[in-house]
Amino acid sequence: MEELDLRQLARMFFVKWWVIALCVFVCASGSAVLSFFIMDPVYESSSTLYISKKTDEKADLAYNDVLLGAQLVKDYREIAKSRLVISEAMKKVGIEDVDPDVFSKKVNVSLKNDTRVIQITAQDGDAQMSADIANAVSHVFRDKVAEIMRLENVQIIDSAVVPQNPVKPNKKLNIAISVVLGLMIGCGIVIGIEYFDRTIKSPEDVKRIADLPVIGVIPEFEQ
Repeated sequence: MEELDLRQLARMFFVKWWVIALCVFVCASGSAVLSFFIMDPVYESSSTLYISKKTDEKADLAYNDVLLGAQLVKDYREIAKSRLVISEAMKKVGIEDVDPDVFSKKVNVSLKNDTRVIQITAQDGDAQMSADIANAVSHVFRDKVAEIMRLENVQIIDSAVVPQNPVKPNKKLNIAISVVLGLMIGCGIVIGIEYFDRTIKSPEDVKRIADLPVIGVIPEFEQ
C-alpha cells in the first residue's frame, strides 16, 4: 500500500468534506440530546469551616499549624464521610431509606489553599437538597471532629447556599468535545477510505500503482 502525501490528503478532505461534516453533526447532535434531555442535572453546594486548637504556647501553635495542614485532609474526609457523621446528617435532612455508604458519595472534603479552612461540598440532583446536605454534614462534622480529634475551635465560616445552576452535565464542554471527536472520526474514515481505495482515477494513480510512465490519455466524450 502506498503512503498518502500531503496533496492527496488535501484533495481527499476537499472531495469528501461531507463525510467529516456528517460525523461532526452526528456526534454533536448525540451529545446535545444526552446533555439537554437525557442526563440528569447535578447541583453542587459548599460550606466552609475553620479548624484550630487554642493554645498559649508558641511551640504548640507551630506544631498544630503543621498537623492541621494538608496531611490531615484525609482524616477530615474520612470523618466527614463516616457512618457516624453521615447517619446523623441524613436524619437532619429527613433521608432514611438510603444506605449511608451510598449517601456519603455525595459528600467531599477538601482543604482550601493550604489553610486551616475546610470545605465540605455536597452534590445532589435537587438544588435545595445539595445545600441542605452540605449544611447538615458541616454541623455534624463540627461537633464530631471536635470530640474525636480534641479540637477546641471548630467554626462554620460560610453556610451552603442553594445553587442556581447545575455543575453537571457541562453542556458546552460536552458539545465541544463531541465536535472534536466527530472531526477525528470523520478524518479517520476519509483517510481509511482513500488509503484502501485501489481504483484508478487519474494518470498519477497509473504511474503510482503500476510504476509505468503515462504516454497518453484518452479523454471521455459524451454521446
